[in-house]
Amino acid sequence: MKKILFILINLFLFQGMAQNISGKELLEKTIKYHDPNGNWETFKGTLHVTMTTPNNPKRDSKIEINLPNQFFSVEAKRGENTTKYTLEKESCKIAFNGNENPSEEIIKEHKLSCDRANLYKNYYTYLYGLPMKLKDNGTIIDDKVEKKTFKGKEYLVLKVTYDANVGKDTWCFYFNPKTYAMEVYQFFKATKDSGEYILLSEEETINGIKMPKVRAWYYNKGNGYLGTDTLTK
Repeated sequence: MKKILFILINLFLFQGMAQNISGKELLEKTIKYHDPNGNWETFKGTLHVTMTTPNNPKRDSKIEINLPNQFFSVEAKRGENTTKYTLEKESCKIAFNGNENPSEEIIKEHKLSCDRANLYKNYYTYLYGLPMKLKDNGTIIDDKVEKKTFKGKEYLVLKVTYDANVGKDTWCFYFNPKTYAMEVYQFFKATKDSGEYILLSEEETINGIKMPKVRAWYYNKGNGYLGTDTLTK
């Protein structure tokens, strides 16, 4: 009886929490948890990320980000090949296995391009800059905070969409209701079954920012496993 009463009390408190906090308030609380000193805006640092995917060799990436100087580079090694993209303001450089002037044949074979360089920049700065990146222009924060159970755990869920010129996907961010730590995020495309969800575990503190150490990716439909990114510092 006591156990049932305890569960009911906690459920009542959890429901009340979701009803009494707005989307923007929840965002401020999770940013305070992950970046208490507001360091992301002036972030200068190096991230080492290992990506593992089924039936493929691992990919080790060294990522350098300097937001004040508008500098980004990613050097990725997979198998025998190493690719490096460097973006500095309007400048774009591509190197393949140390050659900063790869041939047209190499460029075509390995699909090297400045568009890909910008794709990597947006990918890494967005995912490792979360939840702070949710304050960027063009981000639409749903005022209603939902309560959901996902994989057996209770979360406060923030729904995010974007201006049409920024992005078309709908994102849901799942926060621990006690600490406001970000533990899951999920995106949908045209249909509810589309897109993916990402489980976050462990943390690394880099430049005073608590970042997810392990990100495991799955399809929303069928829970198919895609791969894992691990932050190794």
